[in-house]
Amino acid sequence: MLDASTIDALFPADLPEPAHWEQRYPARDLPAGAQVTRLAPSPTGFVHIGGIYAGLINQAVAHRTGGRYLVRIEDTDQSRQVDGAIEQFNRAFDYFTLPADSPTAIGDYGPYLQSARQDIYLSHVRALLRTGQAYLCFATQQELADIRQRQEDTKVPTGYYGDWAIWRDADPGEVTARLAEGAPYVVRFRSPALAGARRAFTDAIRGRLEHEDNRNDVVILKSSDSAVRLPTYHFAHVVDDHLMRVNLVIRGEEWISSVPVHLQLFEALGFEPPVYAHIAPLMKQIKGGKRKLSKRKDPESTVDFYLGEGYPAEPVLHYLRGLANGRLAELPLAQALQEPIRLEDCGVAGPLVDLVKLEGISADHIATLTSEQILTAVREWALSHDPDLVPVLDAERTLALAAVDVERVGVDNPRKDLRKWADFRDAYGFFFPQLFTPVAAGDERLGGLDEDLVRAFAQDFADRYAELDDPQAWFDQIRTLAAQHGFAATPKEFKKNPDAYPGSIREASQLIRVALTGSTRSPDLFAVARTLGREEVLHRVTTLTS
Repeated sequence: MLDASTIDALFPADLPEPAHWEQRYPARDLPAGAQVTRLAPSPTGFVHIGGIYAGLINQAVAHRTGGRYLVRIEDTDQSRQVDGAIEQFNRAFDYFTLPADSPTAIGDYGPYLQSARQDIYLSHVRALLRTGQAYLCFATQQELADIRQRQEDTKVPTGYYGDWAIWRDADPGEVTARLAEGAPYVVRFRSPALAGARRAFTDAIRGRLEHEDNRNDVVILKSSDSAVRLPTYHFAHVVDDHLMRVNLVIRGEEWISSVPVHLQLFEALGFEPPVYAHIAPLMKQIKGGKRKLSKRKDPESTVDFYLGEGYPAEPVLHYLRGLANGRLAELPLAQALQEPIRLEDCGVAGPLVDLVKLEGISADHIATLTSEQILTAVREWALSHDPDLVPVLDAERTLALAAVDVERVGVDNPRKDLRKWADFRDAYGFFFPQLFTPVAAGDERLGGLDEDLVRAFAQDFADRYAELDDPQAWFDQIRTLAAQHGFAATPKEFKKNPDAYPGSIREASQLIRVALTGSTRSPDLFAVARTLGREEVLHRVTTLTS
């Protein structure tokens, strides 16, 4: 074991002792049973929808118990940091109302960026070196590769442990000599586990779990030749969870295998470990089964997919809460967002992400909004995702409000063709002259009607068109004209003798529908015409005459 002076010389002379940090970050003054949770994303990639899922569970559990919810950016792996990731985190957390509780209200236990907490970690690394619970390791990458190859050849577990840990029990003189040479080193934790040892712990979701204890002497401080001395994830999160006074760690099940080493580190530092709760990953249905939602394969795995498509936050949160606790899926949206999430109701099988189901929830939610609320939300979304739509909405605000009102106001079952804001162009774009492309007489959407017949029908419609208030009287204009141009009065009559007619009243109506909307499916045709106004109706219909 190195002497204290040699150890201390490896660190800044003014580095505080661990006791300083205990005073700087005292125990929180919270009611009994209050739980302090944290979401700890890494900027090595953009946040996954699973991160929002974990965040809402963390936030809900903390707030239900009168506790605190933190967001800590774990950026110790700076070589893999993705530009813009932290900004994307902030957009996502703001959109889904998952920002951390304000430090002004909860006490400042920051900074909440791990790269800004270097001295805190160094204090605790030095403490472990002083007690012999950590040591300097000068093993090169080639030496580590050789160790692994020999382990594989002899069919023993791979890792840096026991007799394979070549610097674990090195002579202090040899260590001092290597330091004098300026050789780069890492700091490793001296695992106390014996071969074959087991470790059990109680998971707040899964109950008692038991795993092989950690035998590896894991790296806790990265190489001394780095520009910034940062710890590894394992060590940083243990120190931070203690000093931020986190007492409940809710995270993905992929971390279960790391619990033994984390508990070892808590014990070595003399810290009370938190309770762990490992949630099941979000899954996707595939042919023959299901698999984890993948960042590489599944666009719906990324938060930017939901922001880009314009799913309102409320239905997404409702849906995710229902995946966490099935009972919440059966509640009305407003109630589901207020009800507590209970860890004991979280399953151990990964819930399936079903976009069809989410779209149904979202459509139901949007149907409850006013036209003003919808347009405000669409415009806000379009600023980032469809900027060409913004000036159209601004210039045609009255028309836009009237368009959104069609089959939504004064009806028992309002339209639900808006599932997300990206649907707006397809559902309502035809109302706006700036977004509408007039239809020609030979367009295939007209069902193969003779072009001369289309032109004649359109001309007669335009010549006689009256903007009437009664829906039936308005539609009778099409019915009368259809009869005059040889269309059958009913589809049934046309079906009996198709060679005698160019079509039925259905085809005649579709002719006008396609002319006004560009589609064979649309909202109520009378309501569409009234919203467009006489001038625009005539403009679109007469285009068919050319």
